[in-house]
Amino acid sequence: MSKKYVYLFTEGNANMRELLGGKGANLAEMTNLGLPVPQGFTISTEACTRYYEDGKMIAPEIMEQINEALVKMEEICGKKFGDKENPLLVSVRSGARASMPGMMDTILNLGLNEDVVAVLAEKSNNPRWAWDCYRRFIQMYSDVVMEVGKKYFEQLIDKMKEERGVTQDVELTADDLKELASQFKAEYKQKIGTDFPTDPKEQLDGAIKAVFRSWDNPRANVYRRDNDIPYSWGTAVNVQMMAFGNMGDDCGTGVAFTRNPATGEKKLFGEFLTNAQGEDVVAGVRTPMPISQMAEKFPEAFAQFEGVCSTLENHYHDMQDMEFTVEHGKLYMLQTRNGKRTPAAALKIACVLVDEGRIDEKQAVAMIEPRSLDALLHPQFDQKALKAAPVIGKALAASPGAACGQVVFSAEDAKEWAAKGQKVLLVRLETSRGHRGHEGCSGHTDRSRRYDQPRRRCCARHGQVLRIRLLGHQDGRGEQEVRAGGQDLRRGRLDLHRRFHR
Repeated sequence: MSKKYVYLFTEGNANMRELLGGKGANLAEMTNLGLPVPQGFTISTEACTRYYEDGKMIAPEIMEQINEALVKMEEICGKKFGDKENPLLVSVRSGARASMPGMMDTILNLGLNEDVVAVLAEKSNNPRWAWDCYRRFIQMYSDVVMEVGKKYFEQLIDKMKEERGVTQDVELTADDLKELASQFKAEYKQKIGTDFPTDPKEQLDGAIKAVFRSWDNPRANVYRRDNDIPYSWGTAVNVQMMAFGNMGDDCGTGVAFTRNPATGEKKLFGEFLTNAQGEDVVAGVRTPMPISQMAEKFPEAFAQFEGVCSTLENHYHDMQDMEFTVEHGKLYMLQTRNGKRTPAAALKIACVLVDEGRIDEKQAVAMIEPRSLDALLHPQFDQKALKAAPVIGKALAASPGAACGQVVFSAEDAKEWAAKGQKVLLVRLETSRGHRGHEGCSGHTDRSRRYDQPRRRCCARHGQVLRIRLLGHQDGRGEQEVRAGGQDLRRGRLDLHRRFHR
C-alpha cells in the first residue's frame, strides 16, 4: 500500500498536527466536534517535504490522491469542480504545524472561469457577487501563483473607482467588476505572456505548488529563524469548499479571539465586515466593525458563534483565535488555533484558566513562554504622568516596556546617534530582520496576519536601536499611545514618551 499523503477533514484530528499542520488538524477537530466547517481535505506536511526532495515537483501518486480526495469532496459538498450546473469553488490555504501568521499564501474562489461565472451569476441572481469573486481570484492567483504582484491590479481598481466617482470597492457595479476582470486578465497576459488559466484542475495544481513554494519564501524564512521553527517541518495545504461572505448585506466575515489578547480580559475581541471576504478585513480598504456589532447585524449567527467560542475554549483549554464567515445568515468556521497574546495577557489568562478549573498549575506554567517574561520586567511610565501628556499618535509597540528618546527616521541616523550614547526612538515604515540598512539592530517584530499592509511602528531602548514597522491602527494586541510635551514632530527635536505593551 502506498503512503498516504492526503486526508479528508473527517479522517483527521487534533493529534495529527505534525502531519496535517495546525490549521488542518484543527479543521478536522472542529469537524469531529460537529461544528459548521466547510468540508475539504488536507495535503500533508510530508507531501511538502517530498515536493522539495523531488525538485519542486508533485509526485504522480500524490496528485492521484489529491484527485481522489477532490472526488470525495464533491460528493460531500454536493457540487462538482468546474461544473456548469452546480460548480464547486475552493480555497487553498497553507497550514504549518507551528503558527506562522501571514507568512505563507492563500488563494480564494479557485475553480472560476468565464463559463462558471456566468452560471453563478444566473443561479444566484447576483451577478455582482459572481464577478467580484472572479476578479478577486484573478488577482490572487496572479499574485500568489504567478508572482505578478498585487500593485498592478490595485492600480486598475483605483483607476476604476476614480472614473466611477466612488471610494470603496463595494460601490462598483457588476458591469464594473466584469470590466475589471477583463482588465486583470489582460494585465496577466501582458506580464506572463499566456492567457489566464481556465481549467480548474490546472488552477488547483498551480495553487498547491504555490503554497508549497511559500514555505521557502523570504518572509517565511525570516519568521522561522526568529521563532526557531525547523525548515524540515514543511507546510500542509488545505483545500476547502468556499463559504461566501460577499454575497450581500446578509453575509460577512470576521476574525475574533475568545479573550482580549492584549489584556487577557474574558471578553470576545475581534472585527467583522458585512458583504466581504476574509482579505477585506486585513486589507485596510474598509473599516471593520467591532465583533460586538455582529450581534445587531446577525443575531442568530452571533448567538451560534458565541456557543462555538465556548465549545472551542472548553475543548482546547486555551484562548482561541478564530476566522469565520456568515453566508446568508449561516455561520461557517474557517479556522481556530491557540491565540497569540501579550506577555501580560498570557500571564492573566493562565491564572484565570487555573481559577476556572480548566487547567492545573503545571499546565499554566507550560503556557508561558520563558522569554516572554522579560517583557513584564521592563520599566513602565507612571500612569498619572502619562495621562497628563498630550497624545500625538497611536501605534503598535515593537518592544516591551517604556522608552523615551529623540525621534529619527532612518536606521543610519539611529545607529549614529545611539553610538554617541543618545537615547533614540526610530520610526520606520518597514521592518524585517533581514531588511537592508538595519544591520546591527537588535530585537524583533511579530508580524500580524490581520493587517498585512505597511503600518506605523516605533520603538526604542536606552542606548539600543530596535527595528520597527509603522502602524496605522490596532491589530488585536492593544492600541499603544505616543505622547509628548510638544506638538512638533521633527527629526531630533522631540523628546517623545511612549507607552508600550503592558
